[in-house]
Amino acid sequence: MASVSQSTVTFSGSLSSGIAASELLRSSSNGINGVPLRSLGRGHTGSRKKRLSISAKVRKVKKHEYPWPQDADPNVKGGVLSHLSPFKPLKEKPKPVTLEFEKPLMDLQKKIIDVQKMANETGLDFSDQIISLENKYQQALKDLYTHLTPIQRVNIARHPNRPTFLDHVFSITDKFVELHGDRGGYDDPAIVTGIGTIDGRRFMFMGHQKGRNTKENIQRNFGMPTPHGYRKALRMMYYADHHGFPIVTFIDTPGAFADLKSEELGQGEAIAHNLRTMFGLKVPIVSIVIGEGGSGGALAIGCANKLLMLENAVFYVASPEACAAILWKTAKASPKAAEKLKITATELCKLQIADGIIPGKMDALQEPLGGAHADPHWTSGQIKIAILETMDELEKMNTEDLLRHRMLKFRKIGGFQEGLPVEPEKKVNMKQKEELRPGLISDKVLQGEVNKLKEQILKAKESSSVDMDQNGLIEKLRREINYEISEAAKALGIEEKLTKMREEFAKATGEELTPAQIKDLEDLKNEFNENLATAPNHGRLQYKLNLLKEISEAKIFAENYKKSLPMKAKVNEKFREVLEKPNLKQKILGLKDELEKSGVSAIEELDKELKEKVLEVREEVESEFVNALEASGVHVASRVGQSSVAMVKAKVDELNAEINHIIQDVIESTPELKNKIEMLKLEAAKNKNTPSNESKAKMEVLEQQIKQGVAEVMSSAAIKEKYEQLQAELAELSGGSDGSLIKEPTYA
Repeated sequence: MASVSQSTVTFSGSLSSGIAASELLRSSSNGINGVPLRSLGRGHTGSRKKRLSISAKVRKVKKHEYPWPQDADPNVKGGVLSHLSPFKPLKEKPKPVTLEFEKPLMDLQKKIIDVQKMANETGLDFSDQIISLENKYQQALKDLYTHLTPIQRVNIARHPNRPTFLDHVFSITDKFVELHGDRGGYDDPAIVTGIGTIDGRRFMFMGHQKGRNTKENIQRNFGMPTPHGYRKALRMMYYADHHGFPIVTFIDTPGAFADLKSEELGQGEAIAHNLRTMFGLKVPIVSIVIGEGGSGGALAIGCANKLLMLENAVFYVASPEACAAILWKTAKASPKAAEKLKITATELCKLQIADGIIPGKMDALQEPLGGAHADPHWTSGQIKIAILETMDELEKMNTEDLLRHRMLKFRKIGGFQEGLPVEPEKKVNMKQKEELRPGLISDKVLQGEVNKLKEQILKAKESSSVDMDQNGLIEKLRREINYEISEAAKALGIEEKLTKMREEFAKATGEELTPAQIKDLEDLKNEFNENLATAPNHGRLQYKLNLLKEISEAKIFAENYKKSLPMKAKVNEKFREVLEKPNLKQKILGLKDELEKSGVSAIEELDKELKEKVLEVREEVESEFVNALEASGVHVASRVGQSSVAMVKAKVDELNAEINHIIQDVIESTPELKNKIEMLKLEAAKNKNTPSNESKAKMEVLEQQIKQGVAEVMSSAAIKEKYEQLQAELAELSGGSDGSLIKEPTYA
């Protein structure tokens, strides 16, 4: 079939021949537009009405290869029928487009190119640096595309280089014939329909088609269909239903074209007609969202048995920008809107609006790193597999089951259940309701409130301010505990006894309880406490009692901490004043220089002279500090400072070490004492679990003999003198301490 050039027809003379205007505008069957057959006949035979003459001029136009090239190659990929589509590969590669969040990756890529360029220019080997940079780039790319935000996925779905519907169709089909027109207006290029085969199986394909460059986008109206496009899709649906072709739709549109002309031609009616019709089609329908699916424009060809999505595709009732402009009065809030709308593939699968993510491996990335445009061929291959697997599943159903399956898919969307408690965080912007009755509040919610209060206390400690109210939570926990106790009483059969006892007490004339009544009450209380562990809700009751204990302790801490804040500020101020005194400041600076020269970081590593000097300065600072506090009206309970305790403790440790050393020497030099210790160890090891009375008596005798032997060693004059001196010093410092810092010697 050769292509026919368009012709222009000019009319000269009068139109008194009576030919209607509509007839002149109607196309003839011989390929010349705008000229009726009767006019052509009269033009050739010569009409008597010479006033009318017809002449045709053939306009020279550039020949194109649609629908057929003049020399069609029968061996072309996809068969000669592929010539029926005007969609051809672009002569030039699309320009790379960098999204805003991808700019850090481009910096790494630029570094790699610069290093490669330097290696080429200088001839040096930079392979290690290049490999390292490439590894960093791949890791950064993986980290970025593994943790994309919803608005970033929206930007990827709108990427100008993302594969379009026809890109995927020509990649997955063996043959594809594009079908045109709605038989009621014109052929809308924003929706493409056609019949294609995959592995010999015939399908009806239809989908939104965006442009791959500015020229194509203008021609395709940026993938936004008019009513003619939806009516063309409807015509092909009827055609597929009549011939039994399964339908595959590809969704990629910002929405239906909402201009004045489209509304006049019935945009809403066309979409509604498609929705109603798709629910009655007797063939399987699979919809695939390959980019963005906007509002009713996407749903008009999306009422399918299965809705599948690419990982970075989105499906929404309103674009994030439109939603942000409505709710927050600015499109700059689109990231927040995208998050709240739940429009990504993963979230839609959780909500059971979408049925799966292509290729369906939830433990790995679904799209290539960088988006579908990074590897269109692989993405198309996964779409092909998904189509065949889904169609295999749906074609097993009979017509009735198929229609019911499609209906139930949409009926289950937006299900709800009444009577369930609402989580506190979901009550934002909701009408205030009375608090749930006890027993309906879950342990998880109570634990969450307790944890939240603990976090507030920790933050308050860091910021030195406590401003919180635990009374509300304490009251709630008490109500919960009373409810659990009441339920436990019911389960144990004590509630009836308690009710009778209350009635008896109410009938009593006296205000005070009689001894008999008090005894009955105590017996009932003891019975309840003894059997409480067998109650079904004992675990919940104990759990809530523990929570109440934690909150009560937190409340006491908060109150004490709040009271101590002014005192703490005053003490800190006095301490700073003490440190600023000239004589102390000079001593501290001199000591600091000596410590720096010694190069020792811990006080235990210092020599004896320098250690004593440090302790003296510290004790002087503490003494001045205590005097300053006493002068300002702050009473100090004890004047024992850290330095004093440290000094005494050091001496005690020395004495303990000396005592233990002497004891060990005595034991080693006294075979009789050593044998008794070994006998005691052996006896203790034999009767470790349940010692008999005889064994206990034997061990006590041995212990007594060993202690007596050690006491004789302790009675030496030198050790006794040191011991008494330390006890007196410690008693003086601690105001009557018994010298408990000194350890009792160990014998075994």
